[in-house]
This record gives sequence, C-alpha cells and structure tokens, in this order.
Amino acid sequence: MTVNRNVLTLDEFTLQQLRAFPRATGELSALLRDIGLAAKRVNVEVNKAGLVDILGDAGSINVQGEDVKKLDIFANNQFMGVLQHGISCAGIASEELDDVVIFNDPVSNNSKYVVLFDPLDGSGNIDVNVSIGTIFSVYRRVSEIGKPATEADFLQPGIKQIAAGYVVYGSSTMLVYATRRGVNGFTLDQSIGEFCLSHPDIKVPDFGLIYSVNHGHFFRYPLGVRKYITLCQEKTKANGGPYTQRYIGSMVADVHRNLIKGGIFMYPGTTDKPKGKLRLLYECNPFAFIVEVAGGRATNGTQRILEVVPTQLHERSPLFIGSGGMMSELEACFQE
Repeated sequence: MTVNRNVLTLDEFTLQQLRAFPRATGELSALLRDIGLAAKRVNVEVNKAGLVDILGDAGSINVQGEDVKKLDIFANNQFMGVLQHGISCAGIASEELDDVVIFNDPVSNNSKYVVLFDPLDGSGNIDVNVSIGTIFSVYRRVSEIGKPATEADFLQPGIKQIAAGYVVYGSSTMLVYATRRGVNGFTLDQSIGEFCLSHPDIKVPDFGLIYSVNHGHFFRYPLGVRKYITLCQEKTKANGGPYTQRYIGSMVADVHRNLIKGGIFMYPGTTDKPKGKLRLLYECNPFAFIVEVAGGRATNGTQRILEVVPTQLHERSPLFIGSGGMMSELEACFQE
C-alpha cells in the first residue's frame, strides 16, 4: 500500500498549525487529537452496531426527557473517558448528563479548556442506519487556573468559543472543526486509522438550492417562517431557484450538507414549544461558530446565536443557520 504523503493527517495538520504560533502551548492541538481518538472509537461501534447488542433503547430517560439509546451511552462514555485521561481538559458538559463533570486532579486543574458535546446527535436514526454524528465545542476557562473548573466556565456565550466541530458517521466518517483561522474537514482513512485532510478551508456558498425544515410542523411555525417556506416553494429559475427541501432529521448530516453545498437549516419554535428543541450549548453554538467562520450566518430569529448569554446548561433555542444570502431572504420575511 502506498501512502500519499501530500495529504496531512489530523495530527500533522494540528502540529503544522501550532508552528505558526511560537508561544502556543499545544494544549488545544492535543485536545483536538483526543477528540479525534474518541471519534474513531465511536466509529468502530457505529459500523458494527447491527452485529452487537448496542442498538435500541437503554431503558432510561436523559435530562431532555428523551429515550437514551445504548450507543448514546457508549459514545458519551468514550468522549468523557478520553478527555478525562488527557492533559488538556478541565471538565466536560454533555447533553446526556444532568450536570457538568469536573476533572478535579492536579493535571486537569491546570488545563485551560473545557469541552461541551452532544455525543451522538440524531440518535433516533440509529436503528434505521441513517447518518448520525457528534458535536463539540471548546471554551477557554474563566475560572482560576490551578483550581477546579466551575459551572461558569460552561455558561459562556458562543462567541467565546475557541474551537468547535462535529463528526459525521456516514458512508464515510468525517471530522470537521473550526478555529478562528478557518474550517477544515478530515475524512477517516480506514486503512491507516487516521483522519486525513480532505476538505481544506471550507467556505459556505452565499446561496444554495436546499432548505432543511420539518414541514410537518408548518402550521405551528411563526408567520415569518411560514412566509419563507412558501417563498422557497415558489422559487423558479428566474429568481434563483428552484429550491429543494431536504430534511434528514439528523442535524449533523443536514448542516454538513448545507455547509458544503450551500443551503439553510431551520429548527423554529412552534406554538407548543416556542423555544424549539435544539440545545443552545451542545448544538446551536457549535454549528453557529463553524458556519460563521465559513462565511455563513446563524440566528434564533431575533438575535445572533453566538451573542446569546446562556443561563442554564440545557437551555433550548430556535435556530436558523446557513448561507448568508438565504439568511437575508429569511430575515426579510421576518421583517414583513
């Protein structure tokens, strides 16, 4: 087997980035490599899930009131375990856990970062073999270094993120992460067990032809959202269309497609759930950071997502995210 040395692995890429900053400690690079390791472990189980007793419900309810899938538990344990045994993380918050987990030991207390993650987004699709994923974000601590992290380290607005990313477990497994320098995608090469740079410097097109929304709730959405969906349906070649609806029901897969091809993803509030279903800290903020670095935009309908100050770990928020031009069309419908 011949290995193409022109293609950088995730480790090589993060080390190359590190060289551009002589004063950098390498802690963030190590953290990203730890996340890559956990993702590879989860990927192995996702690929063989149908062959082992890991599919289906675990028989418990998470803090969101949702049935916990067995693979959810496995993924949560893998990410928490890898980060706890590393040297770059002071604590974690997970969508699956009620409270933050502080790694109270001498090494972790001296770490600069905390990590928040949704270990397995779209887990309702596990049993039907649809793409699922992991979402994560990294914040610099606001608490005193040398002491245990606190909940305040996790309740920061999204604009304070140092890095954010996601992993898609699909026909190929891909890790995409963003820092303020750019967004880069790495595809897992199964033959060598390494994530390799496949999508450098991702930029979201200003317009796409895809809108992603659960049309089944159309009459429960606010008027502005219904106006925009109607606009999408009326698009023709003469006015930039036609637009096509694509909604997988796995946020990682939907937003990943729109990031690459251009498009807009909407998860509005409804009359019975005005704050929507998505979690601000584990889903909205990471994707908003990634898409904005790539040139797109993200709001909750009235405010830039990254400027929302969270008040609780499992806070929910509506989300509208995607190509800048399509977001402008949406906002025009809101103003009407």
